[in-house]
Amino acid sequence: MTGFDLGGFRAQFPALESGVAFFDAPGGTQTPRQVGEAIAAVLTSPLSNRGSQSVSERNAEQAVAEFRSAYADLLAADPRGIVYGRSATQLTYDFSRHLSKDWGPGDEVVVTRLDHDSNVRPWVQAAERTGATLRWIDMNPATGELDTSDLETVITGRTRLLAVTAASNLIGTIPDVAALAAAAHSHGALVYVDGVHYTAHHLVDIQALGADFFVCSPYKFLGPHCAVLAADPQLLERIWPDKLLPSSDEVPERFEFGTLPYEIMAGATAAVDFIAGTAGGSRSRRESLAASHTVIAEHEQALAGRIEAAVQQDFASKVVLHSRAGRRTPTLLLTFPGRSSREVSRALHERGVHAPAGSFYAYEAFRRLGVADDAGLRIGVAPYTTDDDADRLLEALAEALA
Repeated sequence: MTGFDLGGFRAQFPALESGVAFFDAPGGTQTPRQVGEAIAAVLTSPLSNRGSQSVSERNAEQAVAEFRSAYADLLAADPRGIVYGRSATQLTYDFSRHLSKDWGPGDEVVVTRLDHDSNVRPWVQAAERTGATLRWIDMNPATGELDTSDLETVITGRTRLLAVTAASNLIGTIPDVAALAAAAHSHGALVYVDGVHYTAHHLVDIQALGADFFVCSPYKFLGPHCAVLAADPQLLERIWPDKLLPSSDEVPERFEFGTLPYEIMAGATAAVDFIAGTAGGSRSRRESLAASHTVIAEHEQALAGRIEAAVQQDFASKVVLHSRAGRRTPTLLLTFPGRSSREVSRALHERGVHAPAGSFYAYEAFRRLGVADDAGLRIGVAPYTTDDDADRLLEALAEALA
């Protein structure tokens, strides 16, 4: 395995030529030119609806097949279980409707207070619509961890589905999804995992996680704006969505409504291939992805640790760090007692450092933290983040808090 060539990696990102130090990766990363070139190549080549008769039909078919193969490798899934979606929110709403068709009074659905609202509200609304009972797994605001002390009373024989995040987009907490999934499966419940933030920082194995459904978003890991759901094809075969009569009954096509955006799928495939090539060497794509995630994670965690240590040492009296879980992504949430996080974010922006402030759609988690501010400053480290970026962030933060 070769080391991480950060300079060569960064050279592939035209956006970094702007001089901005980007710390907004949890909301979406910058994109390498290879992804843009892949999109342009498919969009400007002969292209039409899928088929096998003409070159334009075959190009469309190839874009779809390559997309499914790439995300099967990324997530350790079956290509026939890879469903394309516009966003994770859209996919989750779709599957909340598909799966809740036979729910009713007496059934129970479990959600958590750590999750992004896209993995909470669709299930809350499905429960309300069907008369099912909603159960919550709480978050401990002091630790940022899920409170599983009463799990036996929350997940029961009445549970139909558990929805849980693999990593909090707000504070970075990585819960023990495999243990939660095992508890749900012991009662015959399905497990729907939001892996949007997790997939940006960890190699995914959906079976090891215990995920029946796993959703992620390529734009969080260098790709275009879209989303992917992975599931066992045999499970998908048992689910019938509302759809147009002449549209395909095949899996996974039965869940993909309308004509697919072949160019976006090609860009999403290019993002996986770009990550796979980061560590160098000659191996299978899955093996290359594992090697690349290892070197990238070492880089990201080292930088995040350095930033966290400096914040705690230099700004202890002026900053509250809410990212406290024992196992976390390189994501930090800060608030500033007596001061607006949005004001601090603006001050950083004026110094060429982009670290946005908000609650980032983690509605329940942000409320559970109980901060006086209406926002928090989120610092997210990406593969292209450098020590110089970290220096600029810390210097700008010192000036803003002076």
